[in-house]
Amino acid sequence: MDSEKIRKQAKDEFTEYLTFRKHRKTSERFAILDHIYTIKGHFNIDSLFNSMLEDASFRVSRSTLYNTIELLLDCGLVVKHQFGANSAQYERAYGNENHDHIICIDCGEVRESSSNLISDAQLKSIKKFKVSYYSMYIYGVCSKCSHARRMKLNRMRTK
Repeated sequence: MDSEKIRKQAKDEFTEYLTFRKHRKTSERFAILDHIYTIKGHFNIDSLFNSMLEDASFRVSRSTLYNTIELLLDCGLVVKHQFGANSAQYERAYGNENHDHIICIDCGEVRESSSNLISDAQLKSIKKFKVSYYSMYIYGVCSKCSHARRMKLNRMRTK
């Protein structure tokens, strides 16, 4: 599905959600939603706030941003990730292919992989459950940190 259709579908769902729950439909909330759906990959609240400031087409307060993120999480348009001790990361729920998150336990780097470790057949075999999307977290040590560990160990042995 192209990005314009995804953004329209997200806006329609958000409008329905706000109407059903009797929340105000403000231009700030829709600007935040629209901005999120132009972002590829993960973002945190600070990076979202800063990118919206740079955009300059719409200014929002941090409190509006936090409150709107909570609404978007509740209605399923945004997904929240907590990768180890790092601050919360978010990503849009629609328009993302299923993917795995590979997290280094040393440096905290997060990479995405679309290797599809879980096949479509495995997902379909789950009885009485309609899978919307999935995300898998794989923790380990990246090659950079692994190399640094080996170098440190070698230095310790030569002393």
